[in-house]
Amino acid sequence: MAYGKPTPLGPARSLPQSFLLKCLEQVRKIQADGAELQERLCATHKLCHPEELVLLGHSLGIPQAPLSSCSSQSLQLTSCLDQLHGGLFLYQGLLQALAGISPELAPTLDTLQLDVTDFATNIWLQMEDLGVAPAVQPTQGTMPTFTSAFQRRAGGVLVASQLQRFLGLAYRGLRYLAEP
Repeated sequence: MAYGKPTPLGPARSLPQSFLLKCLEQVRKIQADGAELQERLCATHKLCHPEELVLLGHSLGIPQAPLSSCSSQSLQLTSCLDQLHGGLFLYQGLLQALAGISPELAPTLDTLQLDVTDFATNIWLQMEDLGVAPAVQPTQGTMPTFTSAFQRRAGGVLVASQLQRFLGLAYRGLRYLAEP
């Protein structure tokens, strides 16, 4: 394998259609899991409007994942896969930081974590198949520390909302790649 920056891949046709269809299915599943978490936080704890919690999110240090390389206007396949994997890896850490959110939400959170992990693994394996995976897997950066039950629940609303936006962008990019 050559050293330095990986060579940009050619057209998306270098991605197997089965991989793209599986990714689209995984995005829809995670979106449903995230929507369920948001609905349950709203119903149980009356935290229904993520926009009302944005300032708290800034003070808690909840990071957002970029996905600019996946827009159809500036699609760069290698960078897109890298950003997609990095974003999913970030959300794995954020979801782990929410552990203990509440007993009634634990199963929903666990399912969401497993689905995000599976999707990240799928992306990583495809990057390896294409020879564009970094030499080492990324390491998790500093995650927010929630010091109260309210912060953890509010963090849950914000993380689920950010994950939904991230997945919406990912879905559009993947759907663009899957077009014949």
